[in-house]
Amino acid sequence: MKPNVLLIMVDQMRGDCLSVLDHPVVDTPNLDQLARNGVLFKNTYTATPSCVPARAAVLTGMSQTGTGRVGYQDKVPWNYEHTLAGELTKAGYHTQAIGKMHVYPARNLVGFHNIVLHDGYLHYNRFKHSNLETESFNYGGDDYVPWLKQQAGAQADLIDLGLDCNASTVARPWHLPEAMHPTNWVVTQSIDFLRRRDPSKPFFLKMSFVRPHPPFDPPQVFFDMYKDLELPDPPVGDWAETEDEDKSGFNPVTSTGIVPKNRLKRAQAAYYALITHIDYQIGRFLMAMEEHGVLNNTVILFCSDHGELLGDHHLFRKSLAYEGSAKVPFILSDPGNLLKLKKNQIVDEVIELRDIMPTLLDAVNVDIPECVEGRSVIPLCKDAQADWREYIHGEHTLGEKSHHYVTDGKEKYIWYSQTGEEQLFNLEHDAKELTNLANMNDFAHRLQLWRERLIGELNGREEGFTDGNRLIIGRKTKACLDHLLSAPANGVPTKREFRTLSKN
Repeated sequence: MKPNVLLIMVDQMRGDCLSVLDHPVVDTPNLDQLARNGVLFKNTYTATPSCVPARAAVLTGMSQTGTGRVGYQDKVPWNYEHTLAGELTKAGYHTQAIGKMHVYPARNLVGFHNIVLHDGYLHYNRFKHSNLETESFNYGGDDYVPWLKQQAGAQADLIDLGLDCNASTVARPWHLPEAMHPTNWVVTQSIDFLRRRDPSKPFFLKMSFVRPHPPFDPPQVFFDMYKDLELPDPPVGDWAETEDEDKSGFNPVTSTGIVPKNRLKRAQAAYYALITHIDYQIGRFLMAMEEHGVLNNTVILFCSDHGELLGDHHLFRKSLAYEGSAKVPFILSDPGNLLKLKKNQIVDEVIELRDIMPTLLDAVNVDIPECVEGRSVIPLCKDAQADWREYIHGEHTLGEKSHHYVTDGKEKYIWYSQTGEEQLFNLEHDAKELTNLANMNDFAHRLQLWRERLIGELNGREEGFTDGNRLIIGRKTKACLDHLLSAPANGVPTKREFRTLSKN
């Protein structure tokens, strides 16, 4: 029987928040052990740093132009012909997803046999005044909320703590028993799947946590681990805004501004605490896998959809191209030595979330569909000289802050498409992106190199960002490309097909 596959996803976890990477305070013992039993990729990026487009890359193996999702937009149907779960289902796997999906419709199976759903707080499902599709308000089919009401009382709800689902600057501990926290619930349901799975088939389980995405609500015991520590001050680059005249930092759901120091420190502590809480619950699940006799016959991949700026450069939340937002953790772990990896190593090559689907299909010898644009990282885990890509291209539609970026993990170039602002960072010597080299004459040749690479990536795009020779400022942006919005029910075009359509 083929190996089992476990994909562990978290939401909004920074790539640097691992103790195995020498974070100054965050403790992640179980993730560290997964890394010791496998390979850690230190230069992993999400091409489009927000939930929906990032998860499309994970589940389809396609780039953002392939999926058609170049920004955040809810309520756009997921009609992809080939998905990670779908391919494993066709290959004879028992496939199950537990926790966050963030697809549309919310109960879309996207190839899984079954989904036990908790997407967190989704505005289009929660807003009673605009949710007119049904007379009975059911939270979009969420499975955790009815369970919580059954356990804690009919009045229990996601908003009880008074924390907004996008509040990256405020925090307070969880108010109910830890077992009722959504992080514990995901693992409890996942352990139950081990009991209920079809033992005659290998399984694919996607165990997906809503945290450490806000609300920042760790159980008290984990908050206590960090609240009195000396926490690192967020880095602030010489290019960052230093004034906050309209006091936007006092808004609990701000994306920019000067936040009161004590409020920020509590948010940092709670964010780190949520990560350690998840880590301990992952440890709980690994022990359950041992009890069920499946740990050593399972390939495990851990990742996040995007990061959290957490005050870096006076910025919060995600979507931007800076390291705190765009760089994510990525661990391929092989406790049973099924893949014969060179374990306990850190790989420097730049990888992206679209590499997850081909990696896991490759790991269990299942054919990779032609539409997949990512690549299996397994060769990198066995041969330091393996052929690999030079760089990746990312982007996000974000109003005036709409941008594109290209990086090889050593340098990063960012272009703001609406203003023309350019930034260039040497990540080898300036990992915190403190100094913008774009306006320094000594780096003009490097700037031009990266600019030309971006022009090559954008050539032929429907927005008209380039004529093939220069970047064009001020072109109208969109969160979803035309080929996605007009896609037939049986799927969207591949990147190759999309570019052919664009030119016809």
